[in-house]
Amino acid sequence: MPAVVLVGAQWGDEGKGKATDLLGRRVDYVVKFNGGNNAGHTVVIEQTDGSTEKYALHLLPSGILTPSCTPVIGNGVVVDLEVLFSEIDALEARGVDTSRLIISANAHIITPYHRTIDRVTERFLGKKKIGTTGRGVGPAYADKINRMGIRVQDLLDERLLREKVEAALVQKNQLLVKLYNQRAIDPDEVADHLLSFAGRVRPMIRDVARELNDALDAGKVVLFEGAQAHHLDVDHGTYPYVTSSNPIAAGACTGSGVGPTRIDRVVGIAKAYTTRVGEGPFPTELFDANGEFLRKVGTEYGTTTGRPRRCGWLDVVIGRYATRINGVTDFVVTKLDVLTGLDEVPICVAYDVDGVRHNEMPVNQSDFHHAKPIYETMPGWWEDITGCRTFEDLPENARAYILRVEELIGARVSAIGVGPGRDAIIVRHDLLGQD
Repeated sequence: MPAVVLVGAQWGDEGKGKATDLLGRRVDYVVKFNGGNNAGHTVVIEQTDGSTEKYALHLLPSGILTPSCTPVIGNGVVVDLEVLFSEIDALEARGVDTSRLIISANAHIITPYHRTIDRVTERFLGKKKIGTTGRGVGPAYADKINRMGIRVQDLLDERLLREKVEAALVQKNQLLVKLYNQRAIDPDEVADHLLSFAGRVRPMIRDVARELNDALDAGKVVLFEGAQAHHLDVDHGTYPYVTSSNPIAAGACTGSGVGPTRIDRVVGIAKAYTTRVGEGPFPTELFDANGEFLRKVGTEYGTTTGRPRRCGWLDVVIGRYATRINGVTDFVVTKLDVLTGLDEVPICVAYDVDGVRHNEMPVNQSDFHHAKPIYETMPGWWEDITGCRTFEDLPENARAYILRVEELIGARVSAIGVGPGRDAIIVRHDLLGQD
């Protein structure tokens, strides 16, 4: 059975949670392999009485909502224990069973001093700010790379944990006090705070790499759920306006312990338009009524931050780049219904950089920053598509839009989101099948 990687093909917020939840009903494991609680998934589930329940997930994998699935937090994730258990408690209060969750012993922990450092350093950047969420994710990854990190398994050894916290704070307290004019952080307070979660997290700790490989050997279906998106990747994204991890498909291997030869399919998620939260270049960004239309109709506000998302037309240049780097086999295009009611729907097919046409992503970030979109315009549609469940149900112009996107982006569009509901999706090709 397949191992499937799900990745965002834009700057995040593409609808990965919905796609994961859709697939989650047919898979045995859903694995979060990167990021922390700096991003979120919104999943809308229809109840038996016709009402809907909306769940905002930040740290937990979307598969937590599917009783038949084992949700996994892999070693590539940085875990804020306070957020983790707050999220678990909130779900359990709504009747969701979270007892199946397992966490890699090698996952790193976001500590209170990581959050403090994240906020004060961003503030000191002023106009040069990156747009961090201030949740300590970047500093936690920095400590991981600097071999000063605290791992989940360290909670099982109090003496070792206290030694690691004390060592980590020697330099950080110097910076906080002398450079940032902040009070020093007490190592014992931090250690006591982390140890307060040890009892609850202990039953969840696993050798995740072994468990996932054993599951694949046994014919189980494993879905790897990326947080953030391709263009926020620390290596391949719009650096430095990126996250601190690898949300690309390759990150599923390093962030879980499953080898690349075991990945069968890579599913890219893209909105029918483009959004971005935070700083950084965005060639198709709209500052007019069209941008406000997309924001309002699409309810484009960050799940984690609440910040208004920057909105623009679909950019297939970044889409092709994501296809190439991730080896995307299938795309899921979400929120097609948001485009209903427009006379024309532009698609960015290339960039103009100082009078030179670029059909592909410019090599350097300076050129990308100065890129002006070159559009191809498609006719719009006015019919309500939220009830469509087959490709043929869509209006002719909506079908033409999808087919043109498919041609331009370099991979087949296998599913189309046509509304916020769990079942408001058109499946053209089975994401877990062999067609």
